[in-house]
Amino acid sequence: MSLIEETDELMLDFDKIAKIAPENRVIPAAIQNMDTKEVILVAYINEQALRESIARRKLVLWSTSRNELWFKGAESGNTFTLHRIFVNCEQNSLVLQVTPDKGNICHTSTNGVPNNCFYRELDLDSGKLKRV
Repeated sequence: MSLIEETDELMLDFDKIAKIAPENRVIPAAIQNMDTKEVILVAYINEQALRESIARRKLVLWSTSRNELWFKGAESGNTFTLHRIFVNCEQNSLVLQVTPDKGNICHTSTNGVPNNCFYRELDLDSGKLKRV
């Protein structure tokens, strides 16, 4: 894991979309566990990834760092079944409801226990990140 995944310093990347747009034509996608309603991760999706997700009924996203389709869990085996897709009012973001097929839901863990991707909370008083 990299420093940004372990630090307690707030280092938000407000330039992320600017770095990848407009050539990649992506929108944000919140990935939610259909059973628990827990937000697992927020990622990006393009038209091709959306079509693949619908056709396969599996979670497929767009990797902005690798600039390619991201078949979630293709390498680890920790895939997600896609059940529902919600479109926001301006049609510029999605919520995809999924269920994990097995194993981890994020590449991070705390003491060997898998995290979702939102495993830190911003302490509003100190401005530091703390594990939850």
